[in-house]
Amino acid sequence: MVVFMGSFARTSVIAALVAWLALFQGYLVAVNGHIFNYKEALTKSLIFLEAQRSGKLPPNNRLPWRGDSALDDGKEANVDLVGGYYDAGDNVKYGLPMAFTVTTLAWSAIAYTSELQSAGELGNVRAAIRWGTDYFLKAASRRKRLYVQVGDPEKDHECWVRPENMKTPRTVLQINESTPGTEIAAETSAALAASAIVFRRVDRPYAHRLLNKAKLLFEFAKSKTGTYDGECPFYCSYSGYNDELLWAAAWLYRATHGPKYMEYITEEAVTAVVDEFNWDLKYAGIQVLLSQSFFQGAGALKSYKDQADSFICSVLPQSPYFKVTLTPGGLIHLRDGANLQYVTGASFLFTIYGDLLRKFNEKVQCGNQQFGSTHLLAFAKQQIDYILGKNPLGRSYMVGFGNNPPTQAHHRGASIPATDANSIVACPMSFVRWYNKNTPNPNELTGAILGGPDKQDHFSDLRWTSVYTEPCTYVNSLAVAALAKLTRPVNNAIL
Repeated sequence: MVVFMGSFARTSVIAALVAWLALFQGYLVAVNGHIFNYKEALTKSLIFLEAQRSGKLPPNNRLPWRGDSALDDGKEANVDLVGGYYDAGDNVKYGLPMAFTVTTLAWSAIAYTSELQSAGELGNVRAAIRWGTDYFLKAASRRKRLYVQVGDPEKDHECWVRPENMKTPRTVLQINESTPGTEIAAETSAALAASAIVFRRVDRPYAHRLLNKAKLLFEFAKSKTGTYDGECPFYCSYSGYNDELLWAAAWLYRATHGPKYMEYITEEAVTAVVDEFNWDLKYAGIQVLLSQSFFQGAGALKSYKDQADSFICSVLPQSPYFKVTLTPGGLIHLRDGANLQYVTGASFLFTIYGDLLRKFNEKVQCGNQQFGSTHLLAFAKQQIDYILGKNPLGRSYMVGFGNNPPTQAHHRGASIPATDANSIVACPMSFVRWYNKNTPNPNELTGAILGGPDKQDHFSDLRWTSVYTEPCTYVNSLAVAALAKLTRPVNNAIL
């Protein structure tokens, strides 16, 4: 129950009535009058992931402009690699960001099961996870080998066509004992281990398959370490592979409580203090994940709690150690090009860690200042609210949601009308016909969180300004936890 203090003036009564309505409609009322339907935003964020599906689509596909695609993937390597996700606005399947998308979705489902259930989205989150894990089981079907990419990015980027009609090469890349790729193998292990926890209560045989494969991939990743450059220049691992190995071990420990994984975490692993969380740099996520085990009694993990606190102190604006760049409007801005991934990444960890602090009555110490769950959750909410429309331009950066949302997402399938679905157009002419037109996309890419504004809060809603308008699966997967949390207005009234 929310208690409103002060006089019973008319404004207070109105505020109370709006808050009461929020309880039943999934709304949250911001102090300056912004009203966001977080349940709608959550629903739409998951619909975007459905737009990124590759393979044969299920009968309940919610996007009528999407169809089956890439049904021969893997054929050149004599393996079935149909399925999985396209990462962004192109038609390539990259293993590293796809696995990170699934890992973070699974963590959201674990941390916010009841919120997702109440919002009616738990089934859709599980389906989104399984679309990825089914593909990973195929990609890891051969011993000491993992197929990590399908498609030729250079050729793909020379053509602007729907995935349903693409004729570009579907080149298959793999890692194996002679060509290691520790980052991708370990991230895929983490994705499968986290997903095994999600499915443990609803499909135990499937969860068992996922966990067994996760264990094998972890050993494979450790057996011969090396960075795989095959996904460069698009997904280069600048942080190295130590974070992915630790990430996989942390999830395997969470899934099994096996002493071998605790031994790796405490005796073999390499860790670092960082101020961001994304598909390449996992340390902050690991530290938050292991902090839960520390709170539950695993005293050997105290250093990870300290490092999680250091991450919070670097990112929280009220902290004396704050060092992350903010736009004038208060948005985290680390780099141009899909910058909102860093925003949803911070919101993701601040939400999960904030709830852990509340549950275990813990604080974060930043110098001579202490911060509790309320501070962390408030900052996570502020960042999400900026994305949804509480920003200097007063516009949403989620397609199909809120005020003045983007209309020209840098996305092949969304930008080509259904009437042209069967048109045969040469690759150079495809850009003339569909890419270079300054008109809204004919197909709404519902729920896509785009790259977002620049460091001055400026935004260009043009298809060819991809640093502003390209979506990515992991930007959305990182938003799910915070959006799920925000669908509980009673809990959020204290923010």
